[in-house]
Amino acid sequence: MLYTACMTKKPEAKDSGSVLKEADAAFLGDVGAAIREARAQRGMSRKALALSAGVSERYLAQVESYGGNPSIVFLRRVASALGMQLLTLLESGGARPEQKLIRRFLDGLPADRLEDVLRRLTDEFGQTELVRRRRITLIGLRGAGKTTLGRTLAKELRRPFIELDQEIERDAGMSLSEVFHLYGQAGYRKIERRCLDRIINSQEDIVLTVGGGIVSEPETYELLLLNCFTVWVKAAPEEHMSRVVEQGDMRPMSGHSEAMQDLRDILTSREPLYGKADAQLETSGKTVEQSFNTLKRLVAQQ
Repeated sequence: MLYTACMTKKPEAKDSGSVLKEADAAFLGDVGAAIREARAQRGMSRKALALSAGVSERYLAQVESYGGNPSIVFLRRVASALGMQLLTLLESGGARPEQKLIRRFLDGLPADRLEDVLRRLTDEFGQTELVRRRRITLIGLRGAGKTTLGRTLAKELRRPFIELDQEIERDAGMSLSEVFHLYGQAGYRKIERRCLDRIINSQEDIVLTVGGGIVSEPETYELLLLNCFTVWVKAAPEEHMSRVVEQGDMRPMSGHSEAMQDLRDILTSREPLYGKADAQLETSGKTVEQSFNTLKRLVAQQ
């Protein structure tokens, strides 16, 4: 009987301290993986990130490999160097295992295969192509004519006209400049994504315009492409500049040559991203009426 009792004794439960240690280790592992993934997405070497953040490269390697217990100051510096808010970094560290697995899988695909996979996912789980094409969205840099053309098209089609920038200001309760000042670019992008999510989930027959930099945020831009019919409204750098000045913004005129070169560089770097749009509308050298007639033809063809 004694022998039987010994053999059937239940294993002892883990004490609360052991469970907490395991949870802490899992959390630190998630944070290290989040740093590593964010660095890889930005094409930064570990050395470059350490220099930018002002931290030890050796200790950064330990953190990324689950071998360190970083301080809040360390994480704040790393998040800042990555262009992220600290909270965003910590939240991405808490992603579910299956989400991380999917992200690693997608990150490992070449560009041509990635587009094919996204199309298949959209066909299987996304909204129908018919619904996507009812959300007409104009993208491009400021000064291309998005707002003027978008508002005119919405009136013609008798649809609501929505400017994402205005939705961001309404959501944040402050101007865009104040959002950037208080929360930085990472905070702005987070609000931008939240507002775009809300619009897509609540609106169908609309005309939407978005900020020119949305294409630089891969996940938000993919969300836009998968759920909206996008038109790249484009113009020559000189026309972009002159139209912005006509709108009353004289800032580009201070250091004009440098501003023009910066604008050209931005257009060159973003051209492949804007090129993913469903259609393109060149407005250079055209009147508003001519551009609008072309836009109507593009929309009618969808």
